[in-house]
Amino acid sequence: MIALTVLGVAVGTLLLIFAFIGILYSVRGTPIKRVRAIGDIAGPPAVSDPLFCRSVELFTGAIVRTGHHIEVLANGEEMFPKLWDDLRNATHSITLQMYYCNPGVMANMLRSVLAERAQAGVRILFLHDAFGSSGLTHEYLQSLRDVGVQIAVFRPVHWYSLHKAQSRSHIRVVVVDGRIGYTGGFGLDDKWFGDGRHAHQWRDTNVRFIGPSVLALQATFAAGWVEATGTLITGDEFFPLQDDHLSGTQHAGLLHAAPTVGSTSAARFLALSIAGARTTLHITNSYFVPDHAFRTMLIAAARRGVDVRVLTAGRHTDVRTTRWAGRASYGELLRGGVRIFEYEPTMMHAKTFVVDGCWSTVGTMNFDNRSMVFNDESNLVALDAEVGASLETLFRADLACSREITLAEWEHRPWHERLLERGASVVGRLL
Repeated sequence: MIALTVLGVAVGTLLLIFAFIGILYSVRGTPIKRVRAIGDIAGPPAVSDPLFCRSVELFTGAIVRTGHHIEVLANGEEMFPKLWDDLRNATHSITLQMYYCNPGVMANMLRSVLAERAQAGVRILFLHDAFGSSGLTHEYLQSLRDVGVQIAVFRPVHWYSLHKAQSRSHIRVVVVDGRIGYTGGFGLDDKWFGDGRHAHQWRDTNVRFIGPSVLALQATFAAGWVEATGTLITGDEFFPLQDDHLSGTQHAGLLHAAPTVGSTSAARFLALSIAGARTTLHITNSYFVPDHAFRTMLIAAARRGVDVRVLTAGRHTDVRTTRWAGRASYGELLRGGVRIFEYEPTMMHAKTFVVDGCWSTVGTMNFDNRSMVFNDESNLVALDAEVGASLETLFRADLACSREITLAEWEHRPWHERLLERGASVVGRLL
């Protein structure tokens, strides 16, 4: 009897320990607290310093090279006519990886285009996240399979894979013939149609590009595909030698951020970019929930004279808890000199920033712990004044449709808002 009691206590203790370890793992954050150039009185390299891009390559794996042609595409009205056209002109292969998918007009348009190309002999692979794309029906997916589209699901949720359930593929990939790439905040849902200025038409920013980073985006897709299917794709059909006549002149690289236990490439990329700002740091991000360390970095940038502005979602957000958690940090940031704006017409879903007018990114990464620690993300990064100017133009246009939050207004907000912020901030690392 005593032996059974001791055994029961031991088993119970082990279960509690494993449960505690699981909770700690599920709420982990990034260990990065600051960026220092030890022994260098000039501090961390500015984004215009050649050492900056080298640091980004070493710390994140995003290789910034010339040879790109990049188009910044605002909203569905700029994005989808080009995407449909590129897909219709595919001759060898199409790979798609999507996080968020729902049935509707857009999904039907995609099915029509893919069916026609598949019947023409184009090899098509479609990878969708099990959680974000749960709205897709069996009938829809089967209709794609029936015409020859190969479909795989990223990390289905089972009892035996619950340890991976929190880590999602938030990536967006479209690669046509291994030569044209798309990434950004877009999804497969009718709310991504339109101009981003009206209700139910989400405001988003995406990017179409040719050049060396297309194959890096294809490799990002291949990493997800092999996890879902066990097959690592390679060969000329998906990774063709690039023609010199297609090469552009813009410098860019592909950041594929993936979760890990320690500091992540996403967090290192963001920290280096903030530390590299000298004049301007303009952030547009739908889910803005910076932790204490990143708030400190943003404030430090503002105090050294950088014009730091953050544009984020307003009352039309699709995840209210995330908005309240983010608003909990407004006071600290405003007092530190950071300017904050909330987008008013509709949901702001873009994930971009531009630093000093020349270093910028467009992609899937949010400014929150989930994107920096738990999710796979895809971002095109560019060291190019033309791309920077395009994003600055979008930023100014969006500010005209936004409301600036002032410190005086913030300090007189209602008590119930303070309560919601405090409650949401408790689970901020999970959002």
